[in-house]
Amino acid sequence: MIDTAYAELSSVLEGRLTRSKSELDQHGLSETWFPPTPPEAVAYPETTAEVSEIMKICHAHGIPVTAFGAGTSLEGQTLATSGGLVVDFSRMNQVLRVNDADMDAVVQPGITREALNVELRNTGLMFPVDPGANASLGGMAMTRASGTTAVKYGTMKENVTGLEVVLADGKIIRTGSRARKSAAGYDLTSLFVGSEGTLGLITEMTVRLHGQPEAISAAVCSFEEIGPAVEAVIATIQVGLPMARIEFLDAESVHAVNLYSGANFPLKPHLFVEFHGSEATVAEQVEMFGEIVHDFGGSDFEWAAKSEDRTALWTMRHHAYWACLALRKGTKAVVTDICVPISKLAEAVEQTRADIAASPLHGPILGHVGDGNFHAILLVDPNDKAEIKEGKRLAHRMAERALALGGTITGEHGIGMGKKSLMPEEHGAAWDLMGQIKAAMDPKNILNPGKLVP
Repeated sequence: MIDTAYAELSSVLEGRLTRSKSELDQHGLSETWFPPTPPEAVAYPETTAEVSEIMKICHAHGIPVTAFGAGTSLEGQTLATSGGLVVDFSRMNQVLRVNDADMDAVVQPGITREALNVELRNTGLMFPVDPGANASLGGMAMTRASGTTAVKYGTMKENVTGLEVVLADGKIIRTGSRARKSAAGYDLTSLFVGSEGTLGLITEMTVRLHGQPEAISAAVCSFEEIGPAVEAVIATIQVGLPMARIEFLDAESVHAVNLYSGANFPLKPHLFVEFHGSEATVAEQVEMFGEIVHDFGGSDFEWAAKSEDRTALWTMRHHAYWACLALRKGTKAVVTDICVPISKLAEAVEQTRADIAASPLHGPILGHVGDGNFHAILLVDPNDKAEIKEGKRLAHRMAERALALGGTITGEHGIGMGKKSLMPEEHGAAWDLMGQIKAAMDPKNILNPGKLVP
Protein backbone atom coordinates (compact mmCIF):
# COMPACT_ATOMS: atom_id res chain seq x y z
CA MET A 1 0.00 0.00 0.00
CA ILE A 2 1.50 3.31 -1.07
CA ASP A 3 1.58 6.23 1.36
CA THR A 4 -0.56 8.41 -0.91
CA ALA A 5 -3.43 5.92 -0.80
CA TYR A 6 -3.05 5.47 2.96
CA ALA A 7 -3.28 9.24 3.45
CA GLU A 8 -6.41 9.44 1.28
CA LEU A 9 -8.07 6.57 3.17
CA SER A 10 -7.12 8.15 6.49
CA SER A 11 -8.87 11.37 5.54
CA VAL A 12 -12.08 9.43 4.76
CA LEU A 13 -12.06 7.24 7.87
CA GLU A 14 -11.00 9.80 10.49
CA GLY A 15 -9.00 7.56 12.82
CA ARG A 16 -10.61 4.26 11.77
CA LEU A 17 -7.72 3.11 9.60
CA THR A 18 -4.89 1.28 11.31
CA ARG A 19 -1.51 -0.30 10.70
CA SER A 20 -1.27 -1.55 14.28
CA LYS A 21 0.63 -4.85 14.30
CA SER A 22 -1.80 -6.44 16.75
CA GLU A 23 -4.79 -5.63 14.55
CA LEU A 24 -3.01 -6.67 11.38
CA ASP A 25 -2.10 -9.98 13.02
CA GLN A 26 -5.69 -10.45 14.25
CA HIS A 27 -7.00 -10.02 10.71
CA GLY A 28 -4.41 -12.38 9.28
CA LEU A 29 -5.54 -15.49 11.15
CA SER A 30 -7.68 -18.36 9.93
CA GLU A 31 -9.88 -20.79 11.86
CA THR A 32 -8.14 -23.67 10.09
CA TRP A 33 -4.73 -24.77 8.78
CA PHE A 34 -3.80 -21.75 6.65
CA PRO A 35 -0.67 -19.87 7.82
CA PRO A 36 -1.01 -16.30 9.20
CA THR A 37 -1.44 -13.76 6.40
CA PRO A 38 -1.74 -10.22 7.81
CA PRO A 39 -2.85 -7.35 5.55
CA GLU A 40 -1.06 -4.01 5.27
CA ALA A 41 -3.89 -1.98 6.83
CA VAL A 42 -7.37 -2.45 8.32
CA ALA A 43 -10.30 -0.09 7.73
CA TYR A 44 -13.41 0.17 9.92
CA PRO A 45 -16.15 1.91 7.90
CA GLU A 46 -19.45 2.94 9.46
CA THR A 47 -21.52 3.87 6.40
CA THR A 48 -22.11 2.79 2.83
CA ALA A 49 -20.73 6.14 1.66
CA GLU A 50 -17.42 5.41 3.42
CA VAL A 51 -17.21 1.96 1.83
CA SER A 52 -17.81 3.58 -1.54
CA GLU A 53 -14.99 6.08 -0.97
CA ILE A 54 -12.67 3.27 0.18
CA MET A 55 -13.30 1.37 -3.02
CA LYS A 56 -12.83 4.45 -5.21
CA ILE A 57 -9.43 5.10 -3.66
CA CYS A 58 -8.33 1.46 -3.80
CA HIS A 59 -9.56 1.15 -7.39
CA ALA A 60 -7.58 4.24 -8.42
CA HIS A 61 -4.39 2.92 -6.84
CA GLY A 62 -4.90 -0.80 -7.64
CA ILE A 63 -4.91 -1.83 -3.97
CA PRO A 64 -6.31 -5.30 -3.10
CA VAL A 65 -9.36 -5.27 -0.81
CA THR A 66 -10.54 -8.16 1.38
CA ALA A 67 -13.84 -8.02 3.30
CA PHE A 68 -13.87 -9.21 6.92
CA GLY A 69 -16.89 -10.04 9.09
CA ALA A 70 -16.34 -12.24 12.15
CA GLY A 71 -13.45 -14.16 10.61
CA THR A 72 -15.08 -17.57 11.01
CA SER A 73 -14.74 -18.81 7.41
CA LEU A 74 -12.88 -22.10 6.95
CA GLU A 75 -11.30 -21.95 3.49
CA GLY A 76 -9.14 -18.83 3.85
CA GLN A 77 -11.75 -16.45 2.40
CA THR A 78 -10.79 -13.51 4.67
CA LEU A 79 -7.01 -13.80 4.33
CA ALA A 80 -5.32 -10.93 2.47
CA THR A 81 -3.11 -13.16 0.35
CA SER A 82 -2.17 -10.25 -1.93
CA GLY A 83 -1.63 -7.78 0.90
CA GLY A 84 -3.47 -4.49 0.70
CA LEU A 85 -6.49 -3.49 2.77
CA VAL A 86 -8.90 -5.49 4.92
CA VAL A 87 -12.30 -3.83 5.34
CA ASP A 88 -13.69 -4.86 8.73
CA PHE A 89 -17.50 -4.48 8.90
CA SER A 90 -17.84 -4.92 12.66
CA ARG A 91 -18.99 -1.28 13.11
CA MET A 92 -21.74 -1.67 10.50
CA ASN A 93 -23.80 -3.92 12.75
CA GLN A 94 -27.26 -2.36 13.04
CA VAL A 95 -30.78 -3.63 12.44
CA LEU A 96 -32.16 -0.88 10.21
CA ARG A 97 -35.78 -2.08 9.95
CA VAL A 98 -37.93 -5.00 11.01
CA ASN A 99 -41.04 -5.46 8.89
CA ASP A 100 -43.16 -7.68 11.11
CA ALA A 101 -46.10 -8.01 8.72
CA ASP A 102 -43.89 -9.01 5.81
CA MET A 103 -41.58 -11.14 7.95
CA ASP A 104 -38.32 -9.58 6.79
CA ALA A 105 -35.62 -7.30 8.15
CA VAL A 106 -33.09 -4.87 6.68
CA VAL A 107 -29.70 -5.15 8.38
CA GLN A 108 -26.10 -4.08 8.02
CA PRO A 109 -23.58 -6.81 7.16
CA GLY A 110 -21.62 -6.72 10.42
CA ILE A 111 -24.47 -7.86 12.65
CA THR A 112 -24.10 -11.43 13.86
CA ARG A 113 -26.88 -14.00 13.71
CA GLU A 114 -27.08 -14.15 17.52
CA ALA A 115 -27.32 -10.36 17.85
CA LEU A 116 -30.09 -10.23 15.24
CA ASN A 117 -32.12 -12.84 17.10
CA VAL A 118 -31.72 -10.89 20.35
CA GLU A 119 -33.23 -7.88 18.55
CA LEU A 120 -36.10 -10.05 17.30
CA ARG A 121 -37.01 -11.69 20.64
CA ASN A 122 -40.10 -9.60 21.26
CA THR A 123 -41.46 -9.78 17.72
CA GLY A 124 -42.33 -13.48 17.58
CA LEU A 125 -39.93 -13.80 14.65
CA MET A 126 -36.46 -15.29 14.22
CA PHE A 127 -33.64 -15.57 11.71
CA PRO A 128 -33.06 -19.33 11.51
CA VAL A 129 -29.84 -19.87 9.56
CA ASP A 130 -27.36 -21.32 12.05
CA PRO A 131 -23.86 -22.25 10.82
CA GLY A 132 -22.71 -22.93 14.38
CA ALA A 133 -20.27 -20.04 14.73
CA ASN A 134 -21.67 -16.63 15.66
CA ALA A 135 -20.87 -15.40 12.18
CA SER A 136 -21.74 -12.02 10.67
CA LEU A 137 -24.65 -12.02 8.25
CA GLY A 138 -22.55 -10.38 5.55
CA GLY A 139 -20.00 -13.16 5.79
CA MET A 140 -22.74 -15.77 5.85
CA ALA A 141 -24.21 -14.30 2.67
CA MET A 142 -20.87 -14.12 0.91
CA THR A 143 -20.12 -17.80 1.64
CA ARG A 144 -23.74 -18.92 1.08
CA ALA A 145 -23.70 -20.43 4.56
CA SER A 146 -26.26 -22.81 5.98
CA GLY A 147 -25.82 -25.09 9.00
CA THR A 148 -27.93 -27.07 11.42
CA THR A 149 -31.37 -25.70 10.48
CA ALA A 150 -31.02 -25.69 6.68
CA VAL A 151 -33.01 -28.91 6.35
CA LYS A 152 -36.16 -26.99 7.38
CA TYR A 153 -35.49 -23.29 6.77
CA GLY A 154 -33.03 -23.31 3.87
CA THR A 155 -29.61 -21.70 3.40
CA MET A 156 -28.58 -18.07 3.00
CA LYS A 157 -29.52 -18.42 -0.67
CA GLU A 158 -33.19 -18.80 0.28
CA ASN A 159 -33.11 -16.28 3.12
CA VAL A 160 -31.48 -13.24 1.49
CA THR A 161 -33.92 -11.37 -0.75
CA GLY A 162 -32.08 -8.13 -1.50
CA LEU A 163 -28.70 -6.43 -1.18
CA GLU A 164 -26.96 -3.10 -1.29
CA VAL A 165 -23.49 -3.66 -2.77
CA VAL A 166 -20.47 -1.46 -3.41
CA LEU A 167 -18.67 -2.52 -6.58
CA ALA A 168 -14.94 -2.51 -7.28
CA ASP A 169 -14.96 1.07 -8.61
CA GLY A 170 -17.04 2.41 -5.71
CA LYS A 171 -20.40 2.39 -7.48
CA ILE A 172 -23.37 1.54 -5.23
CA ILE A 173 -26.09 -0.76 -6.54
CA ARG A 174 -29.19 -2.47 -5.11
CA THR A 175 -30.35 -5.95 -6.03
CA GLY A 176 -33.65 -7.73 -5.43
CA SER A 177 -36.61 -6.36 -3.51
CA ARG A 178 -38.87 -7.14 -0.58
CA ALA A 179 -41.38 -8.87 -2.84
CA ARG A 180 -41.71 -12.63 -2.46
CA LYS A 181 -40.94 -13.24 -6.12
CA SER A 182 -39.76 -11.39 -9.21
CA ALA A 183 -39.21 -12.08 -12.92
CA ALA A 184 -37.37 -8.80 -13.56
CA GLY A 185 -34.07 -9.61 -15.21
CA TYR A 186 -31.00 -11.43 -13.96
CA ASP A 187 -31.02 -12.58 -10.32
CA LEU A 188 -28.14 -10.41 -9.16
CA THR A 189 -28.85 -11.13 -5.50
CA SER A 190 -28.05 -14.80 -6.07
CA LEU A 191 -24.93 -13.82 -8.01
CA PHE A 192 -23.50 -11.95 -5.02
CA VAL A 193 -24.64 -14.50 -2.42
CA GLY A 194 -21.76 -16.98 -2.45
CA SER A 195 -19.34 -14.71 -4.34
CA GLU A 196 -16.94 -14.57 -1.35
CA GLY A 197 -16.17 -10.88 -1.71
CA THR A 198 -14.81 -11.24 -5.24
CA LEU A 199 -17.51 -9.13 -6.96
CA GLY A 200 -18.45 -6.45 -4.44
CA LEU A 201 -18.83 -5.53 -0.77
CA ILE A 202 -22.26 -5.95 0.87
CA THR A 203 -23.26 -2.89 2.89
CA GLU A 204 -26.94 -3.69 3.52
CA MET A 205 -29.11 -6.79 3.18
CA THR A 206 -32.76 -7.77 3.37
CA VAL A 207 -33.26 -11.13 5.06
CA ARG A 208 -36.31 -13.34 5.40
CA LEU A 209 -37.61 -14.00 8.91
CA HIS A 210 -39.63 -16.93 10.23
CA GLY A 211 -42.08 -17.35 13.05
CA GLN A 212 -40.80 -18.61 16.38
CA PRO A 213 -42.24 -22.12 16.82
CA GLU A 214 -44.87 -22.75 19.47
CA ALA A 215 -43.23 -25.98 20.59
CA ILE A 216 -39.65 -27.30 20.32
CA SER A 217 -38.37 -30.73 21.28
CA ALA A 218 -34.79 -31.93 20.96
CA ALA A 219 -33.27 -35.34 21.55
CA VAL A 220 -30.26 -37.58 20.97
CA CYS A 221 -30.14 -41.25 20.08
CA SER A 222 -27.30 -43.66 19.34
CA PHE A 223 -26.69 -46.47 16.86
CA GLU A 224 -24.28 -49.39 16.83
CA GLU A 225 -22.86 -48.49 13.41
CA ILE A 226 -22.60 -45.49 11.07
CA GLY A 227 -24.63 -47.14 8.29
CA PRO A 228 -27.92 -47.58 10.17
CA ALA A 229 -27.70 -44.06 11.62
CA VAL A 230 -27.36 -42.52 8.18
CA GLU A 231 -30.00 -44.84 6.70
CA ALA A 232 -32.39 -43.64 9.41
CA VAL A 233 -31.77 -40.05 8.25
CA ILE A 234 -32.44 -41.01 4.64
CA ALA A 235 -35.70 -42.74 5.60
CA THR A 236 -36.76 -39.71 7.64
CA ILE A 237 -36.26 -37.36 4.71
CA GLN A 238 -37.90 -39.71 2.22
CA VAL A 239 -41.13 -39.97 4.24
CA GLY A 240 -41.29 -36.16 4.36
CA LEU A 241 -40.93 -35.77 8.12
CA PRO A 242 -40.25 -32.02 8.64
CA MET A 243 -37.19 -32.03 10.91
CA ALA A 244 -35.86 -28.69 12.11
CA ARG A 245 -32.40 -30.15 12.70
CA ILE A 246 -30.93 -33.61 12.22
CA GLU A 247 -27.23 -33.82 12.96
CA PHE A 248 -24.83 -36.76 12.80
CA LEU A 249 -21.75 -37.35 14.98
CA ASP A 250 -19.54 -40.41 14.57
CA ALA A 251 -18.07 -42.20 17.60
CA GLU A 252 -14.84 -40.18 17.51
CA SER A 253 -16.80 -36.90 17.50
CA VAL A 254 -18.90 -38.15 20.41
CA HIS A 255 -15.71 -39.01 22.31
CA ALA A 256 -14.43 -35.46 21.71
CA VAL A 257 -17.73 -33.91 22.87
CA ASN A 258 -17.71 -36.03 26.04
CA LEU A 259 -14.19 -34.89 26.96
CA TYR A 260 -14.74 -31.24 26.08
CA SER A 261 -18.25 -30.69 27.46
CA GLY A 262 -18.37 -33.20 30.31
CA ALA A 263 -21.08 -35.24 28.62
CA ASN A 264 -21.52 -38.99 28.98
CA PHE A 265 -22.84 -40.16 25.61
CA PRO A 266 -22.12 -43.80 24.64
CA LEU A 267 -19.13 -44.01 22.30
CA LYS A 268 -21.26 -44.81 19.27
CA PRO A 269 -22.58 -42.85 16.27
CA HIS A 270 -25.31 -40.42 17.35
CA LEU A 271 -28.08 -38.35 15.85
CA PHE A 272 -28.98 -34.99 17.41
CA VAL A 273 -32.51 -34.01 16.34
CA GLU A 274 -34.97 -31.17 16.87
CA PHE A 275 -38.63 -30.71 15.96
CA HIS A 276 -40.46 -27.36 15.58
CA GLY A 277 -44.20 -26.72 15.34
CA SER A 278 -47.36 -26.80 17.41
CA GLU A 279 -47.61 -29.04 20.46
CA ALA A 280 -49.69 -31.56 18.47
CA THR A 281 -47.50 -31.64 15.36
CA VAL A 282 -44.29 -31.94 17.36
CA ALA A 283 -45.74 -34.87 19.30
CA GLU A 284 -46.74 -36.56 16.05
CA GLN A 285 -43.32 -35.97 14.48
CA VAL A 286 -41.57 -37.35 17.55
CA GLU A 287 -43.65 -40.53 17.42
CA MET A 288 -42.98 -41.07 13.70
CA PHE A 289 -39.27 -40.47 14.08
CA GLY A 290 -39.13 -42.85 17.04
CA GLU A 291 -40.58 -45.60 14.85
CA ILE A 292 -37.96 -44.97 12.15
CA VAL A 293 -35.11 -45.01 14.67
CA HIS A 294 -36.41 -48.26 16.16
CA ASP A 295 -36.58 -49.86 12.70
CA PHE A 296 -32.87 -49.11 12.17
CA GLY A 297 -31.77 -50.36 15.58
CA GLY A 298 -31.35 -47.01 17.27
CA SER A 299 -31.53 -46.44 21.01
CA ASP A 300 -34.33 -44.76 22.91
CA PHE A 301 -34.26 -40.96 22.86
CA GLU A 302 -32.66 -38.84 25.54
CA TRP A 303 -34.94 -35.79 25.58
CA ALA A 304 -34.09 -32.14 26.14
CA ALA A 305 -37.52 -30.59 26.57
CA LYS A 306 -36.60 -27.56 28.69
CA SER A 307 -35.12 -24.52 26.98
CA GLU A 308 -31.93 -24.64 29.05
CA ASP A 309 -31.47 -28.35 28.28
CA ARG A 310 -31.88 -27.75 24.55
CA THR A 311 -29.42 -24.88 24.71
CA ALA A 312 -26.89 -27.11 26.47
CA LEU A 313 -27.39 -29.85 23.88
CA TRP A 314 -26.89 -27.60 20.87
CA THR A 315 -24.01 -25.77 22.54
CA MET A 316 -22.24 -29.12 22.74
CA ARG A 317 -22.92 -29.67 19.04
CA HIS A 318 -21.75 -26.17 18.09
CA HIS A 319 -18.58 -26.62 20.14
CA ALA A 320 -17.81 -29.95 18.48
CA TYR A 321 -15.15 -28.38 16.27
CA TRP A 322 -13.22 -27.08 19.27
CA ALA A 323 -13.81 -30.41 21.02
CA CYS A 324 -12.23 -32.24 18.10
CA LEU A 325 -9.22 -29.89 18.08
CA ALA A 326 -8.75 -30.63 21.78
CA LEU A 327 -8.29 -34.33 21.00
CA ARG A 328 -4.75 -33.52 19.92
CA LYS A 329 -3.21 -30.47 21.52
CA GLY A 330 -1.49 -27.94 19.29
CA THR A 331 -3.15 -29.08 16.10
CA LYS A 332 -4.98 -27.18 13.42
CA ALA A 333 -7.56 -28.74 11.15
CA VAL A 334 -8.10 -29.29 7.48
CA VAL A 335 -11.87 -28.89 7.78
CA THR A 336 -13.58 -30.09 4.65
CA ASP A 337 -17.23 -30.59 3.76
CA ILE A 338 -19.05 -32.22 0.90
CA CYS A 339 -22.72 -32.56 0.01
CA VAL A 340 -24.26 -35.48 -1.88
CA PRO A 341 -27.75 -36.57 -2.91
CA ILE A 342 -29.49 -37.96 0.15
CA SER A 343 -29.68 -41.46 -1.37
CA LYS A 344 -25.85 -41.54 -1.60
CA LEU A 345 -25.20 -40.24 1.91
CA ALA A 346 -24.53 -43.56 3.66
CA GLU A 347 -22.10 -44.62 0.94
CA ALA A 348 -20.22 -41.30 1.11
CA VAL A 349 -19.94 -41.31 4.91
CA GLU A 350 -18.84 -44.94 5.20
CA GLN A 351 -16.22 -44.64 2.45
CA THR A 352 -14.88 -41.44 3.98
CA ARG A 353 -14.66 -43.12 7.38
CA ALA A 354 -12.71 -46.00 5.79
CA ASP A 355 -10.28 -43.58 4.09
CA ILE A 356 -9.58 -41.80 7.37
CA ALA A 357 -9.19 -45.09 9.26
CA ALA A 358 -6.48 -46.09 6.78
CA SER A 359 -4.66 -42.76 7.30
CA PRO A 360 -2.32 -41.80 10.17
CA LEU A 361 -4.49 -38.73 10.88
CA HIS A 362 -7.36 -38.37 13.31
CA GLY A 363 -10.50 -37.24 11.48
CA PRO A 364 -13.83 -37.06 13.32
CA ILE A 365 -16.90 -36.89 11.06
CA LEU A 366 -20.04 -34.88 11.78
CA GLY A 367 -22.53 -32.94 9.80
CA HIS A 368 -25.91 -31.65 8.76
CA VAL A 369 -26.97 -34.94 7.27
CA GLY A 370 -30.59 -33.91 6.78
CA ASP A 371 -29.51 -32.25 3.53
CA GLY A 372 -26.71 -34.66 2.63
CA ASN A 373 -23.93 -32.42 3.99
CA PHE A 374 -21.17 -33.66 6.29
CA HIS A 375 -17.71 -32.60 7.48
CA ALA A 376 -14.41 -34.24 8.31
CA ILE A 377 -12.14 -32.48 10.80
CA LEU A 378 -8.67 -33.70 9.82
CA LEU A 379 -6.25 -32.88 12.64
CA VAL A 380 -2.78 -31.84 11.50
CA ASP A 381 0.36 -30.38 13.04
CA PRO A 382 0.60 -26.94 11.34
CA ASN A 383 4.41 -27.30 11.31
CA ASP A 384 4.39 -30.75 9.71
CA LYS A 385 4.24 -30.45 5.92
CA ALA A 386 3.66 -34.19 5.53
CA GLU A 387 0.59 -34.10 7.75
CA ILE A 388 -0.84 -31.09 5.96
CA LYS A 389 -0.24 -32.86 2.64
CA GLU A 390 -2.06 -35.96 3.93
CA GLY A 391 -4.98 -33.86 5.21
CA LYS A 392 -5.31 -32.19 1.83
CA ARG A 393 -5.11 -35.60 0.10
CA LEU A 394 -8.00 -36.92 2.20
CA ALA A 395 -10.00 -33.77 1.55
CA HIS A 396 -9.38 -34.17 -2.19
CA ARG A 397 -10.58 -37.80 -2.01
CA MET A 398 -13.78 -36.64 -0.33
CA ALA A 399 -14.36 -34.02 -3.01
CA GLU A 400 -13.78 -36.48 -5.84
CA ARG A 401 -16.17 -38.93 -4.18
CA ALA A 402 -18.84 -36.25 -3.89
CA LEU A 403 -18.59 -35.45 -7.59
CA ALA A 404 -18.70 -39.13 -8.54
CA LEU A 405 -21.91 -39.49 -6.52
CA GLY A 406 -23.56 -36.49 -8.17
CA GLY A 407 -22.79 -34.04 -5.36
CA THR A 408 -20.65 -30.95 -4.78
CA ILE A 409 -17.18 -30.30 -3.34
CA THR A 410 -18.64 -28.02 -0.66
CA GLY A 411 -22.13 -27.70 0.75
CA GLU A 412 -21.50 -24.62 2.89
CA HIS A 413 -17.84 -23.83 3.64
CA GLY A 414 -17.24 -22.29 0.23
CA ILE A 415 -14.13 -22.30 -1.94
CA GLY A 416 -11.77 -19.50 -0.88
CA MET A 417 -8.32 -20.71 -1.79
CA GLY A 418 -8.57 -24.08 -0.02
CA LYS A 419 -10.74 -25.73 -2.69
CA LYS A 420 -10.04 -23.50 -5.66
CA SER A 421 -8.05 -26.21 -7.47
CA LEU A 422 -11.13 -28.46 -7.43
CA MET A 423 -13.44 -26.02 -9.20
CA PRO A 424 -12.65 -27.14 -12.78
CA GLU A 425 -13.62 -30.70 -11.84
CA GLU A 426 -17.05 -29.60 -10.65
CA HIS A 427 -17.86 -26.84 -13.11
CA GLY A 428 -15.75 -27.34 -16.23
CA ALA A 429 -16.24 -24.48 -18.70
CA ALA A 430 -18.71 -22.84 -16.33
CA TRP A 431 -15.78 -22.00 -14.02
CA ASP A 432 -14.19 -20.05 -16.88
CA LEU A 433 -17.49 -18.16 -17.24
CA MET A 434 -17.31 -17.25 -13.54
CA GLY A 435 -13.85 -15.82 -14.25
CA GLN A 436 -15.23 -13.79 -17.13
CA ILE A 437 -17.95 -12.33 -14.89
CA LYS A 438 -15.28 -11.45 -12.32
CA ALA A 439 -13.12 -9.78 -15.00
CA ALA A 440 -16.07 -7.76 -16.28
CA MET A 441 -17.05 -6.50 -12.83
CA ASP A 442 -13.56 -6.14 -11.35
CA PRO A 443 -11.14 -5.64 -14.27
CA LYS A 444 -8.27 -4.62 -11.97
CA ASN A 445 -8.79 -7.78 -9.85
CA ILE A 446 -8.65 -5.93 -6.54
CA LEU A 447 -11.59 -7.64 -4.78
CA ASN A 448 -10.31 -10.63 -2.78
CA PRO A 449 -7.82 -11.68 -5.49
CA GLY A 450 -6.72 -15.29 -5.59
CA LYS A 451 -9.99 -16.71 -4.26
CA LEU A 452 -12.84 -18.71 -5.82
CA VAL A 453 -12.43 -17.89 -9.53
CA PRO A 454 -9.74 -18.51 -12.19
